[in-house]
Amino acid sequence: MKALEINNLSFKYKELDKLILEDLSFSIDKNEFVTIIAPSGTGKSTLFRLILGLLKPNKGNINIENQNKKNVIGYMPQKDCLMPWRSILDNTSVGLELNGYSKRKARKIAQDYFESFNLQGTEKLYPHELSGGMRQRASFLRAIVNNPPLLLLDEPFSSLDSLTRRKMQEWLLDLCEKEKNTVFMITHDIEEALLLSDRILICTQLPYKNLKSIDVNIKRPRTYETSLTSEFIELKRSILNILDDLEANKEGKQNEKD
Repeated sequence: MKALEINNLSFKYKELDKLILEDLSFSIDKNEFVTIIAPSGTGKSTLFRLILGLLKPNKGNINIENQNKKNVIGYMPQKDCLMPWRSILDNTSVGLELNGYSKRKARKIAQDYFESFNLQGTEKLYPHELSGGMRQRASFLRAIVNNPPLLLLDEPFSSLDSLTRRKMQEWLLDLCEKEKNTVFMITHDIEEALLLSDRILICTQLPYKNLKSIDVNIKRPRTYETSLTSEFIELKRSILNILDDLEANKEGKQNEKD
């Protein structure tokens, strides 16, 4: 079963005379963790805005599992965006309130997740009282508490230091094993993509038209030690070669214009 289907999607901003996406097609299966990797500034976040319905495509369509129902997408941006005037419990339950739950019921539903998200004891605290990693867990809980069929993660750990980031990656690995979510993630970190994903989509042509799909057939459960294996290193080398080819093609086209 497909959780997300993108069919012949094309898009460009009115103020820019160039396509960001051109006849792009791909799909994500239910319960699959897929990551997209591409150079900075090439339109990955634009793709997420289209999926979220914040932008309308010039052509093509986007099909999402149960898209006629509420709460079909959970979204976690790069920054946690927690509201500083609300407690952590009230931050994590805000989506439930917006969807019609009473404040008491929303708090109860969110509270039930706090232990599995390692947030117990923070319910009455405010965002400035938490570490970066804990704020990211709270942000992730806010995205998942409505039990959406699809989670969009836009570089969720990019603002964290390397040690906290590694801990958060391993925490997310464990969480997704338990929750069996369908996840579509953006990252610039190849090792992060390989550690977390079932499949990686790599941009091979700009504007976005063809995405090369690489299966990450590394057995689970995975840990940081997985990144030290020869299998992991060989996959990383393959992805780097693909990205190097893309960069070389970009430079070649620029030289032709010059």
